[in-house]
Amino acid sequence: MNQSKSLTSHGASITTPSHTTRGWISGFIGVAIFSGSLPATKLAISGFSPDYLTILRATIAGILALIVLIVLRQKIPARQNLIPLFIVTFGVVLGFPFLTAVALQYISSSHSIVYLGLLPLSTALFGVLRAGERPRKLFWLFSVMGSLFVIGFAILQGATHAWQGDLYMVIAVIVCGLGYAEGAVLSKSLGSWQVICWALVLALPIMLIFSILRLPSTFSTVPFEAWMGLGYVSLFSMLIGFFFWYRGLAEGGISGVSQLQLLQPFIGLVLSAWLLNETVNSIMIMSTLGVILCVAGSKRFSR
Repeated sequence: MNQSKSLTSHGASITTPSHTTRGWISGFIGVAIFSGSLPATKLAISGFSPDYLTILRATIAGILALIVLIVLRQKIPARQNLIPLFIVTFGVVLGFPFLTAVALQYISSSHSIVYLGLLPLSTALFGVLRAGERPRKLFWLFSVMGSLFVIGFAILQGATHAWQGDLYMVIAVIVCGLGYAEGAVLSKSLGSWQVICWALVLALPIMLIFSILRLPSTFSTVPFEAWMGLGYVSLFSMLIGFFFWYRGLAEGGISGVSQLQLLQPFIGLVLSAWLLNETVNSIMIMSTLGVILCVAGSKRFSR
């Protein structure tokens, strides 16, 4: 068989190495963009409350998404796509941003980033449930081991950090994994970048209302770095990052490209140390390595 082409089992589609490579490149760009989300959120909450930050970032991104959809003349999604879109909205537009912003009131950005090592596993677990697959026993072994690494990390760091931050991060990873998995499945029929745009538009009406109702009397006390953080999470974390991420999943394959999330904790820890002058200690590094190894093993035996 020609190495530049491969047919599916039904001979219906052809995948070329260049097509797959573009998917991996797009996925990596998406992961790199997402890696700055928690450090940027940490900056943003220095001037905005977690709930108002969630409202503002969703409102700004939602307006931009609506403009993109109108300019590119996208058709309104079919009725059967609405529930999956609401799930994506709940997971990645509202749930993850709000929960991480609350968590970062209790813990540092570098501390929270370790939990992102569980995000590929969370996505895989919801992918298994969504697709009805039956992973091998070793998959569940690695899943438990990865969870134990995170629990151990939380216990070892417990003397200097409030447990509430750890709890919020665990819940954030769960809802984000749900949103990622549902969005990845939906992108096959709706389109890659269209998924996040429509999810943002679904949330836009209520976000606009709350942004007005919760409007503070003045923004003069908001520091410059908080505005920078808001700009990043609104434009890149909520919108542009998903353009690359869902395109990568669609072109390179969900199971393969999703493993690129394993790089996110490493990039995030470097950004936290560089931008926020936070200390990255050996416990964080070892915990991150342990989680990544376990997630890689669980992915290996997910089928």
